[in-house]
Amino acid sequence: MSAERRDSSTGTIHLIHHVVLSRMALWALRQQLLRSSGSCGAWGRLLQRQSSGCVYSNIHGYDQLEVREKLQAFPGGSIDLLKQDSGVAVLTINHPTRMNALSGSMMVELEEQVSQLENWTDGKGLIVQGAAGTFCSGSDLSAVRAISNPQDGMKMCMFMQNALTRLLRLPLMTVALVEGRALGGGAEFTTACDFRLMASGSVIQFVHKHMGLVPGWGGAARLVHIVGSQNALKLLGGALKVDPELGLQIGLADGVLEDPRAEEGAGTPLQQAEKWLSSYVKGPAAVIQAVKKVVLSGRELPLSEALRTEKDVFGTVWGGPANLQALASKSKHK
Repeated sequence: MSAERRDSSTGTIHLIHHVVLSRMALWALRQQLLRSSGSCGAWGRLLQRQSSGCVYSNIHGYDQLEVREKLQAFPGGSIDLLKQDSGVAVLTINHPTRMNALSGSMMVELEEQVSQLENWTDGKGLIVQGAAGTFCSGSDLSAVRAISNPQDGMKMCMFMQNALTRLLRLPLMTVALVEGRALGGGAEFTTACDFRLMASGSVIQFVHKHMGLVPGWGGAARLVHIVGSQNALKLLGGALKVDPELGLQIGLADGVLEDPRAEEGAGTPLQQAEKWLSSYVKGPAAVIQAVKKVVLSGRELPLSEALRTEKDVFGTVWGGPANLQALASKSKHK
């Protein structure tokens, strides 16, 4: 190689090195600004909406601590959270003696576990399941009867809307693993996840009409977004039983799991759900969380705000470690 060509090659390497360092420095600066800016700008507003008091707050005359105390008076069951090294957590609704109906204390635990997941920097995905082969039968009737007056019922409703909206807004890809039955509030719970996988023989049913009610945990509003207003009217007005076939047909189900008893080597429903989700959460947590955030902003914000938020989220990954590694390996064309 001639001295001239060698100098040119060396200069190119130095230039690339300089660009990489500059972009890394800019990325680090952006991260620092975002951390220090608090709730400034569209990005800050989105983060603020995702976390504390997302739907109701003290501004609405809603006292979160007061409602928590009342709900704690009705114990039973638990909401169990297992964070895994893979970046996928498993949230288990655990109250088998009541078909996993949510007691008051379980509602409080749900809100606490969502808070844990909001702060999970290494998280990428979440699978929500019920214990003992069934998903959830809604709220525990013993607690419902005790707080049957309209005022307390409304407060419980507001508490659960907050908790499930925060679940939906998590910067994680979330899947409801539906085994057995998801009834009433349990059906609403499934709509607070990004995806729903149904096991063989499972049923999702909005039985509220049979109880003289309508959904109150945000399930109706979310259902319209998932299946459209006409299908939502049919499901709510007819209290229709949605099996896996109908779920796929109307878009309520994103996949049907194989029956481990009929398909050798199929794996447990949880193993199948983890395998299904793994296709969408490969890669660094920062990138997967950024994907969820831009989709969330597109779903919830007016277009102008969604575009500004997308720009801000883009700024958190542009020039970051994953971006630079992808550029170096030319992974765009793989």
